[in-house]
Amino acid sequence: MPTNLNFALDEATKHPAPESLFRCARGIEKESLRITVDGLLAQTDHPIKLGSALTHPSITTDYSESLLEFITPVSNSIGETMRQLEDIHTFVYQNLDEELLWTASMPCALTADSDIPVARYGSSNSARLKTVYRYGLGHRYGRRMQTIAGIHYNFSLPDAFWPWLQSIRGESSELNRFKTESYLGLIRNFQRVSWLLIYLFGASPAVCSTFLRGRQDHGLEPADPDHNSYHLPYATSLRMGGLGYNSDAQKTLQVCYNSLDAYIDTLRAAIVQPHAEYESIPQKIEGEYQQLSSCLLQIENEFYSPIRPKRVSRSGEPSLHALAWGGIEYIEVRCIDINPFLPVGIDETQIRFIDLFLLHCALCDSPPCTSEEQALMAHNFSQVVTRGREPGLALNQGGRKVHLTQWGLEIVEQLRPLANALDNWIETGFTAALEAQEAKLRDCRLTPSHQVSELVNQGSFFTSALNQSKQQQAIFSARSLPPETMSAFEEAARLSLERQKSIEESDSVSFETFLASFLAQYADAELHPKQK
Repeated sequence: MPTNLNFALDEATKHPAPESLFRCARGIEKESLRITVDGLLAQTDHPIKLGSALTHPSITTDYSESLLEFITPVSNSIGETMRQLEDIHTFVYQNLDEELLWTASMPCALTADSDIPVARYGSSNSARLKTVYRYGLGHRYGRRMQTIAGIHYNFSLPDAFWPWLQSIRGESSELNRFKTESYLGLIRNFQRVSWLLIYLFGASPAVCSTFLRGRQDHGLEPADPDHNSYHLPYATSLRMGGLGYNSDAQKTLQVCYNSLDAYIDTLRAAIVQPHAEYESIPQKIEGEYQQLSSCLLQIENEFYSPIRPKRVSRSGEPSLHALAWGGIEYIEVRCIDINPFLPVGIDETQIRFIDLFLLHCALCDSPPCTSEEQALMAHNFSQVVTRGREPGLALNQGGRKVHLTQWGLEIVEQLRPLANALDNWIETGFTAALEAQEAKLRDCRLTPSHQVSELVNQGSFFTSALNQSKQQQAIFSARSLPPETMSAFEEAARLSLERQKSIEESDSVSFETFLASFLAQYADAELHPKQK
């Protein structure tokens, strides 16, 4: 990764309030499957005590009715974000009756694909749109893939950062355009070294055999004599590989992050152009729509990528439309596995390193990416997903072979001045977080993927993950919320149910009309950023 970091840090020391430049904000979306005490996928409805999955601000569902998603508010305090995530977990655990939360990214024991319940959000048009979209995902990729859980990390830089960065770079473009182009630069730099996050934090080197039912092309090896678990001996994150959020159909998409126009054009075309393979999916079964459209992507969320540019959109507004008109507001990192050894799947040390890593990506020079470089980045990423802990593994660094450890330690050294500065300007802990990751590069036995592999080798993926789930249930069952916090959660649940009812009562058109109007927004010429 090219760097002008030292220059940026020197300039920051001249600022009257350098802490205002680097106090990043984050929000975490963490998924967890609801399971029975026996480790099977829960077949029950989303618990009414948790409120409405459609409208609750912090507790919802993802693909499946059984796949909970916890959302923290945006905060520039790492401690506050962790407390919020812990409180959500505590409230949920205390309202699950006899069920548990599965602590691994790869799913629990699964039966038939049809036994995986698709998420339901009520009878409103917006609720049905969410459910139909998930039916489409099930037809296209199988429901098993949609039971994989992970952590999405939403990251933004403070308002003061952008005019300062623009000034030290000598840029004179309109500020919002500069901000968007700089976020795209962050994304390109992230892609160049995202393999490092997979090595450091990947925690899904193995799967339960039931996840592979019906697949003969998985390429995994049995991890035990009874073939209850499968793995790759040096894998880090099968979730981010061919078994996880990958799609052969989407490989035809050449998504470029050199400009927002190019990004929007590519995804928009995939949403409005029919795809022959998906035209064979029935439009309806028993009167229920089975996908939003027969195009390569139903909506932009279907594009699976380790990182996305994002902007908060209005109700009913496509994300692409919001991006086209307002530019990039924050980025979403999507390649983080749940760490099953941590109560909420992530901790402050990991958050500090991710912030450090992303801030470095934002401060460094970021030349445009070529198709050849994209191929190299994809190759490096794939190698670390499947072979990241393999002794002597070499990656391709600009056309030359470099050992993963050597390259990773080079990045650590690049990050060290920034970590020292953040320790002084924000809070202590960034250098310690960096040193914790350096230790993993020097000894792969410290990585969560190795630790998961060790447990699997001693028994099975299913048994070890179920035991961890029970241990974490005990932790949160013993934790109590302050009365005012409990009341706030209960009130949020009540208000969310009222809001869902209000939305259902306010619908004034048929779902067919609503769906057509929604999809028409993608074909609207005003969506095209060049038309702004």
